[in-house]
Amino acid sequence: MLDGMHPSILWGVFAVILAGAEIIVPGVFLIWLGVAAALTAGLSLVLPINPAFQLLAFAIFTAISVSGGRLWYLARPVASQDPMLNDRAARLVGRELLVVEPINHGVGRVKVDDGSWTATGPDADAGSYVRVTGTKGAALIVEPLPTPLAPPDLARDGKDMPEPE
Repeated sequence: MLDGMHPSILWGVFAVILAGAEIIVPGVFLIWLGVAAALTAGLSLVLPINPAFQLLAFAIFTAISVSGGRLWYLARPVASQDPMLNDRAARLVGRELLVVEPINHGVGRVKVDDGSWTATGPDADAGSYVRVTGTKGAALIVEPLPTPLAPPDLARDGKDMPEPE
């Protein structure tokens, strides 16, 4: 069946199959193999070369097209809609968290959602709140939040206050 078919047609069909596979399973890699197959189809159409040299040409065209594609994408990076998608610690920067184990000598633990994380920073008592300012590995770098002052009308409950004179 394949004996009477010209090699350029086989390489062209292979190129179309690879391009179709790239569309079905996007990975930005099979397209470069499809380009190499198309170039091999063009070469086998122009020059009467045997199958061994066709495979060698395909390998060379593959190396060139994959390298060219890599350079293309390095020169034109795709901007992510969420650059911190896989950096959970960096996503916590700016959050205010509760200290669950006191920060003594620069190390303690803070509550993050349903778990706790190691925190580094100035000493802070358990129960106080801190703000995440950065990360170092899996540890959060924190700074203490100022203690909020109670509004004057709420601070006067009349129990421990001296009578006005």
